[in-house]
Amino acid sequence: MKKTSTRLADGRELIYYDQRDDSVRDAVDKRPLDRTVTTSEVRRDPLLGDSIAVASHRQGRTYHPPADECPLCPSQGDRLSEIPDSSYDVVVFENRFPSLAGDSGRCEVVCFTSDHNASFADLTEEQARLVLDAWTDRTSELSHLPSVEQVFCFENRGAEIGVTLGHPHGQIYAYPFTTPRTALMLRSVAAHKEATGGGNLFDAVLERELADERVVLEGEHWVAFVPYAAHWPYEVHLYPKRRVPDLLGLDEDARTEFPKVYLELLRRFDRIFGEGEPSTPYIAAWHQAPFGALEEFEGVNRDDFGLHLELFTIRRTSGKLKFLAGSESGMNVFINDISPEAAAQRLREVASS
Repeated sequence: MKKTSTRLADGRELIYYDQRDDSVRDAVDKRPLDRTVTTSEVRRDPLLGDSIAVASHRQGRTYHPPADECPLCPSQGDRLSEIPDSSYDVVVFENRFPSLAGDSGRCEVVCFTSDHNASFADLTEEQARLVLDAWTDRTSELSHLPSVEQVFCFENRGAEIGVTLGHPHGQIYAYPFTTPRTALMLRSVAAHKEATGGGNLFDAVLERELADERVVLEGEHWVAFVPYAAHWPYEVHLYPKRRVPDLLGLDEDARTEFPKVYLELLRRFDRIFGEGEPSTPYIAAWHQAPFGALEEFEGVNRDDFGLHLELFTIRRTSGKLKFLAGSESGMNVFINDISPEAAAQRLREVASS
């Protein structure tokens, strides 16, 4: 992998990740852009104890542009985009309309391919590996920023999810705090560790799932399963079999196998509702250990956390979505319309021939 860092016309950082070491990236952003001005602010809820970001400047962000005006495609002739070069493998750049900025963290966009009409599932294993390497590199770099406590790599796909740009891409949020969902996991890890005299909850979960009927697919170094208490109709968790706290901890064997397993999982998601159905909308979310202090989680350190990816769709059946209504939105108590065992069986049935 070759990494080339440059600057866009408004001063934002852009990084090319190339498969070829002889790639030259010297294109200049010729757009007449003013410096980006953001108003991101983090506020803490005194009752719930969590934090929210106020980012009113995002109201003016790009919204469903036509394909020939996509800001994530390479620049071509007089059509100038966020990527100055006329081609690329993988690109990461600072979001022009970030939810988090400055002392409140950082937001980046990850373009998986220059092909506007592709999806992550269309990538080759070599391309998917390059994305994994980019996620890992950004996790490392962002973790060293003084304002950052947790790095979150994720992909939103589909208009139903709320995606405003159709180009295959994901995002990275670098939070200035430990997120509420991660804090819940860490509290459970701490309680399990104390109750078992040092046992690890992630190891226990993985051991249980490997022995049950909800495994969707399994490799030598990775396993994907529908969790026992799945929140969403179709939800899969992807774990490395050797527990590590973050993407940086994966060894070469796990990195090599990941593209094959993950691409197969995404392709199964596209087939679960049958031929002729539109691509399945989903969220793919990497859960990594925070880089900040963990004193509030007594007895827990970073190595107790288990890196994993959670993949789920908001579609519950053909043509129908799972809405977060009163119980889910008002009380955070999910009601699942499909048993996890049935969902796992369906995802096994749609395996590649």
